[in-house]
Amino acid sequence: MSKYRGPVCKLCRREGEKLFLKGDRCMTSKCAFDRRSYPPGQHGKSAQFRRRRESDYSRQLRAKQKARRIYGILEKQFHRYYQVALGRRGLTGLNLLQILETRLDNVVYRLGYADSRAQARLLVTHGHFSVNDRRTDVPSMLVSENDVVSVRDGSRKRTYFKELPSMAEGKNIPAWLVRDLNNLSGSVLRLPERAEIDGNLNEQLIVEYYSR
Repeated sequence: MSKYRGPVCKLCRREGEKLFLKGDRCMTSKCAFDRRSYPPGQHGKSAQFRRRRESDYSRQLRAKQKARRIYGILEKQFHRYYQVALGRRGLTGLNLLQILETRLDNVVYRLGYADSRAQARLLVTHGHFSVNDRRTDVPSMLVSENDVVSVRDGSRKRTYFKELPSMAEGKNIPAWLVRDLNNLSGSVLRLPERAEIDGNLNEQLIVEYYSR
């Protein structure tokens, strides 16, 4: 399974904003972006003082790259999601964001059962979660309306999951999900609406990028 293995703080610096790829750590003084907010590379520090007119292509590319990095997806799979979104009824950009939001690793993260999407991906890969009482280790699995995501019985004895209810209690969840901390489960009520998805993402620019 291919994935990005480099330093994730460089991704935030490249996009010029916090992408919260390390969860709660990004809210502390240990966040590398607060210390070095300029782009990575030999000329990164001087580049922030240069003024240049950003082209349409550059804005489209940055919007696409930011979405990829937030959800932890490589280019080939991201483009495949776009093709699926293009074939669905409705707005292609919204369809794409809904596909990204309904990935199993993202749902685990949104339920508050992981501190970041990267951690959620790892927990799913190790087989700690089931969907509709069926064990799965595929983070990219797309969940549907009324699907139930829960921690497997064999994993509940682990220290992490014993402490999970108190850890997750303070984390808010979106309205399109419902959570049961007592059973360490959650279910999908419906597809998320645009207002319930990260407002910093510009799906129209992503559509324009792939429509060139």
